[in-house]
Amino acid sequence: MTRGFTRGGVAALLAVAVAALAAAGGAPAFAQTLIETPSLEARVQAGELPPVDERVPTPPRVIDLAAVEGKEPGQPGGAIDWLARRSKDIRIMNVYGYSRLVGWTPELELVPDILEEIEVEDDRIFTLHLRAGHKWSDGAPFTTEDFRYKWEDVWTNDALSPYGVDSRLLADGTPPEVTIVDETTVRYEWPAPNPEFLPALAGATPLYLYAPAHYMKQFHEDYADPDDLAAKVEAAGLQDWVALHIVRGDLYDAENPDLPTLQPWVNTTASPSERFTFRRNPYFHRVDAQGHQLPYIDTVHVGIADSSLIPAKTGAGDSDLQARSLRFDNVTFLKEAEDRSAFETRLWETALGSEVALYPNMTVSDPVWRELNRDVRFRRALSLGIDRQEISNVIFFGLARPSNNTALPASPLYEAERAELFTEFDPEEANRLLDEIGLTERNSEGIRLLPDGRPLEIVVHTAGERTVEIDVLQLVAENWREIGVGLFPSPSSRDVFRQRVFAGEAVMSIWLGRDNALFTPQTVPHELAPVDQNWLQYPAWGQYHQTSGEAGAPPDMDWGERLMELYEMWLGATSTEERAGIIDEMLDIHAEQVTSIGIVEGVPQPVVVANRLHNVPENGIYSWDPGAHFGMYLPDTFWVDQD
Repeated sequence: MTRGFTRGGVAALLAVAVAALAAAGGAPAFAQTLIETPSLEARVQAGELPPVDERVPTPPRVIDLAAVEGKEPGQPGGAIDWLARRSKDIRIMNVYGYSRLVGWTPELELVPDILEEIEVEDDRIFTLHLRAGHKWSDGAPFTTEDFRYKWEDVWTNDALSPYGVDSRLLADGTPPEVTIVDETTVRYEWPAPNPEFLPALAGATPLYLYAPAHYMKQFHEDYADPDDLAAKVEAAGLQDWVALHIVRGDLYDAENPDLPTLQPWVNTTASPSERFTFRRNPYFHRVDAQGHQLPYIDTVHVGIADSSLIPAKTGAGDSDLQARSLRFDNVTFLKEAEDRSAFETRLWETALGSEVALYPNMTVSDPVWRELNRDVRFRRALSLGIDRQEISNVIFFGLARPSNNTALPASPLYEAERAELFTEFDPEEANRLLDEIGLTERNSEGIRLLPDGRPLEIVVHTAGERTVEIDVLQLVAENWREIGVGLFPSPSSRDVFRQRVFAGEAVMSIWLGRDNALFTPQTVPHELAPVDQNWLQYPAWGQYHQTSGEAGAPPDMDWGERLMELYEMWLGATSTEERAGIIDEMLDIHAEQVTSIGIVEGVPQPVVVANRLHNVPENGIYSWDPGAHFGMYLPDTFWVDQD
């Protein structure tokens, strides 16, 4: 059975009942005799590891690099370095490694990865087939027991999951019926369609259906000896076994070096540290068509550096593959350093709806600001009060396009009128709208006054990770003074930034635009509905949805309620035409209501690649989801010249 997807304007096909699919699609032939990895030969000879043909599953996933434009079979070995701004960011290794049950290819096709095959019936019944002989990084079998444990002992355990299962496991509000068919087959079945399921499995932050049961049971009260478990809790300095289980078992964070993984590289360094070392997973499930087990690269070092220093350190040659913490305004400096530090600066497209966007918080706690933010005239006035072309000229050398935070031109659902709505610099109309609201009184500095007499000075919260946000805010502040609105940036760490937004303390924030603005009829429209507290314009609404009403607040504006209705309609839609119409209406609502204030789009992302590093695409899409940044280009196939 075959099921079609469309994503990013490119036909995306999920091939089911296919034993192994290469990154470019198809089932390539490969050398039946596997070749031992040179760096592992000594361990094999010493009996510490089984030989390679006993370490990989049957069949492995085969990557035919000769069939992928711009790639070639590589040689195993070597090490690379990249830079992160804090210890927590080592979790990005599990994004770049991109080992997923199913994953996106560069052609934006969904293909089985960890899974050998998958059968889909009516978007309701998903039968997952594991690869026989697949093993965790510690050599323990990876079987459906790991799926059973995650379902029965984690997600349906009231202590570990007090708010119920992950929302992506709900279809029409109902969790799945999970059936363990045999050691390599598990089935998830819903009474209604669940079109979110497969994209969630392929996400940059994926829906983990499994956990290493053999390792995690020592931290679970239903399996562990009570005295041993109590001792572990005390030694870790945690409150109870629940906290211990959560800390020790996070497959995404990569902070526990003892936690078995299915990723190509395994963290070997305990946090905190200034340098983390990831070593190759000797049981990784991918091989190339010549019979070499992947990854090619033996070791990845992640150095921790202040984000402000990462561009300079990259220019000095301290990173072999770097995009995070690099900005468009670093391009000139990086280009000048290429010959000196033996790297190339490539410019990749992004899928961002806007390079930066302002988010008026519709659920802010302050009642005066909440009423003002909820007035569409106010939001439209702020948008009309921004000179986007000036921002493009001054900050982006005129290369960026003024736009709302909406579908990109490459999207089949793009409409120029929607992208341009309320984006023309028109301070006269902005002033008229603000006067119409009743904000006519001003102080001696020309700043309008709120109804309670406070000056209309907006504190815009920023995570402080990108100087471009501060640069944009400085120009916006100058524009807004013309319409009697003050603006003051408030930088903080990302964690503090989010806490302030989620708690309702932030009146407005600045962040990236929509992660995936390549909307198609089959794009799950979660970014267009208040279903996540990370949507900064209505975090309390998103929290309400995520917690099934246990926290936050339901949408209490007509257009917010309509977005939720449309989202639910999309989930139950059965035709491409119906889904396209739903997303069109959602995009219209966001544009008309100015739920976020987009600035410009089309700013390229610099990607620094060392000259000795091969198989990194010359041109790519730097997208969090879909794509996982480098993930969909399979960094396990990148290789380095041997010294």
